[in-house]
Amino acid sequence: MQIINKLNMNLNNSDIQKIKSLAKDEQSFNEILSIIDNNRTREINDFIHRVATNSNYFFLELQIFKGDEHIISYSPNVEVICGISAEELQTDEKKLTSLIIEEDIIKVKKIFAEAKNAEEDSNFEVTFRLKKPDGNLIWLKKNLTVHVSENSKQLFAIYTNITDFINREEALMKIKESYRAKNAAKDKFISIVSHDLRAPFTSLLGFSEILLKENDISSDDSREYLEYIYEAAKNELQLINDLLDWSRLQSGKINLNISRTNLYHIVSLATSVLTGNAIRKNISVKLDIPESIYVFADERLLGQAVKNLLSNAIKFTPPGKNIYISAGKFNENTVEVVVKDEGRGIPEEHQDKIFKIDEKFSLEGTEGEKGSGLGLTLVKEIVEKHGGNIWFYSKENEGTEFHFTIPEAHTSVLVVEDDLSSRKLICDILKDNIKECEIIEAENGYEALTKMEKEIPALIVTDHEMPLMNGFQFVEAAKKRVQSDILPVVIVSGKLNDEIKNKYESLGVNEIIEKPVLPQAFGSTVKEMLK
Repeated sequence: MQIINKLNMNLNNSDIQKIKSLAKDEQSFNEILSIIDNNRTREINDFIHRVATNSNYFFLELQIFKGDEHIISYSPNVEVICGISAEELQTDEKKLTSLIIEEDIIKVKKIFAEAKNAEEDSNFEVTFRLKKPDGNLIWLKKNLTVHVSENSKQLFAIYTNITDFINREEALMKIKESYRAKNAAKDKFISIVSHDLRAPFTSLLGFSEILLKENDISSDDSREYLEYIYEAAKNELQLINDLLDWSRLQSGKINLNISRTNLYHIVSLATSVLTGNAIRKNISVKLDIPESIYVFADERLLGQAVKNLLSNAIKFTPPGKNIYISAGKFNENTVEVVVKDEGRGIPEEHQDKIFKIDEKFSLEGTEGEKGSGLGLTLVKEIVEKHGGNIWFYSKENEGTEFHFTIPEAHTSVLVVEDDLSSRKLICDILKDNIKECEIIEAENGYEALTKMEKEIPALIVTDHEMPLMNGFQFVEAAKKRVQSDILPVVIVSGKLNDEIKNKYESLGVNEIIEKPVLPQAFGSTVKEMLK
């Protein structure tokens, strides 16, 4: 406010006495003070129009009260911030006040009244919300300086647009609250899990002690006690495994090994592991997944998610019923997987607990099967790590169906070759041998890596000797780009020796083909690799 104080040209008592001694009479004295006031007003007005003209963050206001006279002035940039021109505001004094949010209007008027009635130089501050004519809400902070002289009172205000600051502050508060809620949920979760980890030891220790100390136990009772011990140990191991997997995913200690993989293969493998459980309950598991669907996924983790969902379905489905696992396109780049059972469904009062770590619960299956209560939480974590979503529908006594999405892997081949004729030959062979194949062309490794940012190819066919980046450098960079060692690569080159071949083999290259390329042999190789 140093500039304002300078402009205010405050007169002390000594100055006033000097002016009085120079003045012929009281009228002359008042005229001199009026000239000083007018000069000060012109300087402040000039300051208002000069300083704030191009600012998007603050505008200035000057109000002068001199007897019955009221002068008001705004810097031109008020229109940029508030959506109203300075001319409009100067014509209608209440225009700016009419835009202030109702909840804030009282405190703004109170500050203005105090400033207007001030009998000495003062400073005031108020923060409020204003709704612009276009409907947008902004936050303004008003710093008001009052200068009182014998003939007039000047109210100089700086309005600062603090909307961005308030929005950032609110966003930080939401993040803080989110972390607080997560920490509270984790604390509750740890409490629940601690109980669940201890609980099975009642059976383990109790029945073990009976078997050790009692000599006259019948073989039937011994077998029954051993079954209790076995089930308790199995549930304990499942809980620990699920807990460890969930914890590693949460902390990022498990790195997803994303690769193009066949969805039918993943689901059928997961299903085969649980076939025995389904047969024991006379439950039929039916798959409806086209073998042509490929996804970008960590094969082990996605298989774990399918196993957890299928295990749940088997547990809550009565004997003689069916479970259906299907998949199809969800949208252009996503596949939807559905696991549907004809079980007893999830009670409505428990449905909002699904996927919540602090609401971990476990129900007994139709034949008393028990679970860790963490299976679905783990599934959600796996699906979201893949960039997908998961949801479910359930109705008591009718069944449940879980849906989740996963990124689809289109059949695309990236051809990297600096020689146009060689590149055209490879592309023509691919078109003749692979149906519905998208071919992506690149002249060099840098261009290829740029194109891989948009889409991970199902296969890379690349030359060895290329400008800017050779085949070794490109393959290393490509595998790092997709964070996978499983990316299929075919090297096609006319200059290959044992040293070069060994180097490519150490990089995990699948096939090394010497030029000239034989169309039939090359086509068969690529077909096999895409399977």
